[in-house]
Amino acid sequence: MTEGKALKVRVTFAILLVGVALMFTAVVTDHWAVLSPKVENYNATCEAAHFGLWRLCTKRIYMQEDEVNNEKGCGPISLPGELNCSYFTHFTPGESSEIFEVTTQREYSISAAAIAIFSVGFSIIGTICVLLSFRKKMDYLLKPASMFYTFSGLCIIISVEVMRQSVKRMIDSEETVWIEYYYSWSFACACASFVLLFICGVALLLISLPRMPQNPWETCMDAEPEH
Repeated sequence: MTEGKALKVRVTFAILLVGVALMFTAVVTDHWAVLSPKVENYNATCEAAHFGLWRLCTKRIYMQEDEVNNEKGCGPISLPGELNCSYFTHFTPGESSEIFEVTTQREYSISAAAIAIFSVGFSIIGTICVLLSFRKKMDYLLKPASMFYTFSGLCIIISVEVMRQSVKRMIDSEETVWIEYYYSWSFACACASFVLLFICGVALLLISLPRMPQNPWETCMDAEPEH
């Protein structure tokens, strides 16, 4: 690997690691979406919720009359209150998370989590391939590494879309108590990781390709070797 190519690989790899870090952050945190019910009683507590791929967290918030906005519901979630988090029952049968189970199908949550696990796996394999490519005459591993990173980005954005459909189905349900929702910072981390992993994965593939002929009469067969 030439020095110029090695520098490009290192810069691209550094950006990819940022994307991997964002993806890991999104997968393990519980702030993909925030849900708020309608506030019916002033100077009383209401229960808002936020959740991720694995857990649902509910928060009892005391709402004073001058803080209540009927259009926005309970919250914001940043207000102080009693927080209770539990894993979804389809991951831990002994836990309780009836609110989520009643208002949306568990298949959405299981699918989003499973696809996110594939994203994590692809990113780990891609990172191993890039690290090994820095060894002498092993830069051929850059091509599979770029594909693994691209697949990782595609998996995380599919997980994002499954979660988005889950929230939409939850809000549209006639039985739901939620009147407002918004996507939080974990959701933003997942979207940002898709952009970095997909774009830099493609860039890494282009970097790993053989050098193009520099002159019209130069063919790929008689171009100077890179090693």
